[in-house]
Amino acid sequence: MKRILIMGATSGIGLEVARLYIRKGWRVGAAGRNVEALAALASEAPERVVTERIDILDDDAPARLLSLVERLGGMDIYLHSSGVGSRNLELHPDIEIATLRTNGEGFVRMVTAAFGWMRSHYGGRIAAISSIAGTRGLGSAPAYSASKRMQYTYLDALDQLARMEGLPIRFTDIRPGFVSTPLLNRSHSYPLLMEPRAVAERIVRALDSGRRRVVIDRRYALLVALWRLIPQWLWVRLKVRNKA
Repeated sequence: MKRILIMGATSGIGLEVARLYIRKGWRVGAAGRNVEALAALASEAPERVVTERIDILDDDAPARLLSLVERLGGMDIYLHSSGVGSRNLELHPDIEIATLRTNGEGFVRMVTAAFGWMRSHYGGRIAAISSIAGTRGLGSAPAYSASKRMQYTYLDALDQLARMEGLPIRFTDIRPGFVSTPLLNRSHSYPLLMEPRAVAERIVRALDSGRRRVVIDRRYALLVALWRLIPQWLWVRLKVRNKA
Protein backbone atom coordinates (compact mmCIF):
# COMPACT_ATOMS: atom_id res chain seq x y z
CA MET A 1 0.00 0.00 0.00
CA LYS A 2 1.36 3.41 -0.96
CA ARG A 3 1.87 6.13 1.64
CA ILE A 4 1.73 9.92 1.58
CA LEU A 5 2.60 12.25 4.43
CA ILE A 6 0.97 15.68 4.29
CA MET A 7 2.30 18.54 6.37
CA GLY A 8 -0.59 20.98 6.73
CA ALA A 9 -3.45 18.50 6.38
CA THR A 10 -5.86 20.24 8.75
CA SER A 11 -7.49 22.71 6.34
CA GLY A 12 -7.63 24.03 2.80
CA ILE A 13 -5.67 22.33 0.05
CA GLY A 14 -3.80 19.92 2.32
CA LEU A 15 -7.02 18.59 3.83
CA GLU A 16 -8.63 18.06 0.42
CA VAL A 17 -5.55 16.27 -0.92
CA ALA A 18 -5.58 14.02 2.15
CA ARG A 19 -9.21 13.11 1.54
CA LEU A 20 -8.56 12.31 -2.11
CA TYR A 21 -5.68 9.99 -1.25
CA ILE A 22 -7.81 8.29 1.39
CA ARG A 23 -10.38 7.61 -1.32
CA LYS A 24 -7.61 6.25 -3.57
CA GLY A 25 -6.82 3.65 -0.92
CA TRP A 26 -3.47 5.09 0.26
CA ARG A 27 -2.24 5.22 3.84
CA VAL A 28 -2.14 8.89 4.85
CA GLY A 29 0.04 10.53 7.46
CA ALA A 30 -1.60 13.82 8.43
CA ALA A 31 0.24 16.54 10.32
CA GLY A 32 -0.67 20.03 11.48
CA ARG A 33 -1.33 22.14 14.56
CA ASN A 34 -5.09 21.64 14.91
CA VAL A 35 -5.58 18.41 16.86
CA GLU A 36 -9.37 18.50 16.50
CA ALA A 37 -9.10 18.70 12.71
CA LEU A 38 -6.57 15.87 12.71
CA ALA A 39 -8.91 13.70 14.78
CA ALA A 40 -11.81 14.45 12.44
CA LEU A 41 -9.72 13.46 9.42
CA ALA A 42 -8.55 10.24 11.09
CA SER A 43 -12.17 9.31 11.80
CA GLU A 44 -12.84 9.17 8.03
CA ALA A 45 -10.57 6.12 7.70
CA PRO A 46 -9.15 5.07 11.09
CA GLU A 47 -7.37 2.04 9.66
CA ARG A 48 -5.42 4.06 7.09
CA VAL A 49 -4.85 7.51 8.64
CA VAL A 50 -2.26 8.29 11.30
CA THR A 51 -1.78 11.77 12.69
CA GLU A 52 0.72 13.91 14.55
CA ARG A 53 0.49 17.44 15.90
CA ILE A 54 3.39 19.36 14.37
CA ASP A 55 4.20 23.06 14.39
CA ILE A 56 6.84 23.56 11.71
CA LEU A 57 8.45 26.37 13.74
CA ASP A 58 9.17 24.09 16.71
CA ASP A 59 12.67 22.68 17.11
CA ASP A 60 11.28 19.19 17.63
CA ALA A 61 9.22 19.26 14.42
CA PRO A 62 11.67 17.04 12.45
CA ALA A 63 11.63 14.42 15.22
CA ARG A 64 7.85 14.47 15.24
CA LEU A 65 7.83 14.08 11.47
CA LEU A 66 10.09 11.04 11.65
CA SER A 67 7.90 9.55 14.38
CA LEU A 68 4.88 9.94 12.11
CA VAL A 69 6.75 8.34 9.20
CA GLU A 70 7.58 5.35 11.40
CA ARG A 71 3.96 4.90 12.47
CA LEU A 72 2.85 5.33 8.85
CA GLY A 73 5.22 2.55 7.82
CA GLY A 74 7.30 4.74 5.50
CA MET A 75 6.40 7.34 2.89
CA ASP A 76 6.37 7.43 -0.89
CA ILE A 77 5.41 11.12 -1.05
CA TYR A 78 6.03 14.01 1.31
CA LEU A 79 3.70 16.93 0.54
CA HIS A 80 4.44 20.26 2.18
CA SER A 81 1.19 22.22 2.35
CA SER A 82 1.94 24.51 5.27
CA GLY A 83 2.45 28.24 4.81
CA VAL A 84 1.21 31.75 5.48
CA GLY A 85 0.76 34.88 3.41
CA SER A 86 -0.61 38.39 3.80
CA ARG A 87 -1.08 41.62 1.90
CA ASN A 88 1.24 43.98 3.70
CA LEU A 89 1.28 47.33 1.93
CA GLU A 90 2.24 49.01 5.21
CA LEU A 91 5.25 46.65 5.56
CA HIS A 92 4.55 45.80 9.19
CA PRO A 93 7.78 44.07 10.25
CA ASP A 94 6.01 41.47 12.39
CA ILE A 95 3.97 40.28 9.40
CA GLU A 96 6.97 40.17 7.08
CA ILE A 97 9.16 38.32 9.56
CA ALA A 98 6.45 35.82 10.51
CA THR A 99 5.89 35.09 6.83
CA LEU A 100 9.59 34.54 6.22
CA ARG A 101 9.91 32.31 9.28
CA THR A 102 7.01 30.04 8.31
CA ASN A 103 7.62 29.90 4.55
CA GLY A 104 11.40 29.92 4.87
CA GLU A 105 12.60 28.48 8.18
CA GLY A 106 9.63 26.14 8.66
CA PHE A 107 9.73 24.99 5.04
CA VAL A 108 13.45 24.19 5.18
CA ARG A 109 13.13 22.44 8.54
CA MET A 110 10.51 20.02 7.26
CA VAL A 111 11.68 19.48 3.70
CA THR A 112 15.21 18.67 4.83
CA ALA A 113 13.81 16.20 7.36
CA ALA A 114 11.85 14.49 4.58
CA PHE A 115 14.92 14.53 2.30
CA GLY A 116 17.07 13.01 5.04
CA TRP A 117 14.63 10.18 5.60
CA MET A 118 14.36 9.42 1.86
CA ARG A 119 18.15 9.64 1.51
CA SER A 120 18.60 6.84 4.06
CA HIS A 121 15.72 4.69 2.84
CA TYR A 122 14.34 3.93 -0.60
CA GLY A 123 13.85 7.42 -2.05
CA GLY A 124 10.49 8.94 -2.83
CA ARG A 125 8.93 12.20 -3.96
CA ILE A 126 9.06 15.55 -2.19
CA ALA A 127 6.30 17.92 -3.26
CA ALA A 128 5.57 21.44 -2.06
CA ILE A 129 2.72 23.83 -2.60
CA SER A 130 4.44 27.11 -3.41
CA SER A 131 2.58 29.81 -5.37
CA ILE A 132 2.56 31.76 -8.61
CA ALA A 133 3.45 34.71 -6.35
CA GLY A 134 7.07 33.60 -6.51
CA THR A 135 7.21 34.36 -10.23
CA ARG A 136 7.72 38.11 -9.76
CA GLY A 137 8.07 40.40 -6.76
CA LEU A 138 4.59 41.53 -5.74
CA GLY A 139 4.50 44.94 -4.08
CA SER A 140 1.37 44.07 -2.11
CA ALA A 141 3.00 41.01 -0.47
CA PRO A 142 6.81 41.34 -0.50
CA ALA A 143 7.73 38.66 2.04
CA TYR A 144 5.21 36.20 0.64
CA SER A 145 6.39 36.46 -2.96
CA ALA A 146 10.05 36.42 -1.91
CA SER A 147 9.59 33.35 0.31
CA LYS A 148 7.80 31.48 -2.47
CA ARG A 149 10.63 32.25 -4.89
CA MET A 150 13.02 30.88 -2.27
CA GLN A 151 10.99 27.66 -2.18
CA TYR A 152 11.35 27.29 -5.97
CA THR A 153 15.11 27.66 -5.70
CA TYR A 154 15.43 25.39 -2.69
CA LEU A 155 13.63 22.56 -4.46
CA ASP A 156 15.86 23.07 -7.51
CA ALA A 157 18.93 22.80 -5.27
CA LEU A 158 17.70 19.63 -3.56
CA ASP A 159 16.86 18.16 -6.96
CA GLN A 160 20.45 18.75 -8.06
CA LEU A 161 21.80 17.36 -4.78
CA ALA A 162 19.75 14.18 -5.14
CA ARG A 163 21.07 13.64 -8.65
CA MET A 164 24.65 14.38 -7.57
CA GLU A 165 24.33 11.60 -5.01
CA GLY A 166 22.47 9.24 -7.33
CA LEU A 167 19.44 9.21 -5.04
CA PRO A 168 16.00 8.11 -6.31
CA ILE A 169 14.33 11.24 -4.90
CA ARG A 170 12.12 13.26 -7.22
CA PHE A 171 10.42 16.61 -6.74
CA THR A 172 7.18 18.40 -7.63
CA ASP A 173 6.78 22.16 -7.31
CA ILE A 174 3.06 23.01 -7.23
CA ARG A 175 2.23 26.64 -7.99
CA PRO A 176 -1.45 27.53 -7.51
CA GLY A 177 -3.05 30.89 -8.04
CA PHE A 178 -5.59 32.30 -5.58
CA VAL A 179 -7.43 29.54 -3.71
CA SER A 180 -10.43 30.01 -1.42
CA THR A 181 -8.77 28.90 1.84
CA PRO A 182 -8.41 30.40 5.34
CA LEU A 183 -5.07 31.82 4.16
CA LEU A 184 -6.85 34.59 2.24
CA ASN A 185 -8.05 37.76 3.94
CA ARG A 186 -11.80 37.81 3.28
CA SER A 187 -11.90 41.61 3.45
CA HIS A 188 -10.28 41.73 0.00
CA SER A 189 -11.42 40.45 -3.38
CA TYR A 190 -9.26 38.07 -5.41
CA PRO A 191 -9.40 37.39 -9.15
CA LEU A 192 -9.85 33.92 -10.64
CA LEU A 193 -10.54 32.41 -7.23
CA MET A 194 -10.40 28.59 -7.17
CA GLU A 195 -11.98 26.07 -4.81
CA PRO A 196 -9.68 23.84 -2.72
CA ARG A 197 -11.26 20.59 -3.94
CA ALA A 198 -10.67 21.43 -7.62
CA VAL A 199 -7.08 22.45 -6.88
CA ALA A 200 -6.51 19.26 -4.87
CA GLU A 201 -7.73 17.12 -7.78
CA ARG A 202 -5.17 18.77 -10.07
CA ILE A 203 -2.45 18.27 -7.48
CA VAL A 204 -3.21 14.56 -7.21
CA ARG A 205 -3.04 14.23 -10.99
CA ALA A 206 0.31 16.06 -11.04
CA LEU A 207 1.73 13.80 -8.32
CA ASP A 208 0.43 10.63 -9.93
CA SER A 209 2.00 11.61 -13.27
CA GLY A 210 5.33 12.62 -11.69
CA ARG A 211 5.26 16.22 -12.89
CA ARG A 212 8.31 18.29 -11.92
CA ARG A 213 6.37 21.55 -11.69
CA VAL A 214 2.82 22.57 -12.36
CA VAL A 215 0.90 25.87 -12.36
CA ILE A 216 -2.74 25.53 -11.32
CA ASP A 217 -4.85 26.21 -13.30
CA ARG A 218 -4.57 26.98 -17.06
CA ARG A 219 -5.72 30.55 -16.55
CA TYR A 220 -2.92 31.15 -14.09
CA ALA A 221 -0.44 29.36 -16.36
CA LEU A 222 -1.28 31.91 -19.05
CA LEU A 223 -1.03 34.77 -16.55
CA VAL A 224 2.40 33.61 -15.39
CA ALA A 225 3.59 33.29 -18.99
CA LEU A 226 2.54 36.89 -19.60
CA TRP A 227 4.22 38.07 -16.39
CA ARG A 228 7.50 36.57 -17.56
CA LEU A 229 7.37 38.61 -20.76
CA ILE A 230 7.10 41.93 -18.92
CA PRO A 231 10.48 43.71 -18.64
CA GLN A 232 11.54 44.75 -15.15
CA TRP A 233 11.36 48.48 -15.86
CA LEU A 234 7.70 48.07 -16.79
CA TRP A 235 6.86 45.54 -14.06
CA VAL A 236 7.79 47.92 -11.25
CA ARG A 237 5.43 50.52 -12.70
CA LEU A 238 2.42 48.20 -12.65
CA LYS A 239 -0.09 48.36 -9.81
CA VAL A 240 -0.41 44.62 -9.15
CA ARG A 241 -2.61 44.61 -6.08
CA ASN A 242 -5.95 43.23 -4.93
CA LYS A 243 -8.98 45.42 -4.54
CA ALA A 244 -10.04 46.24 -1.00
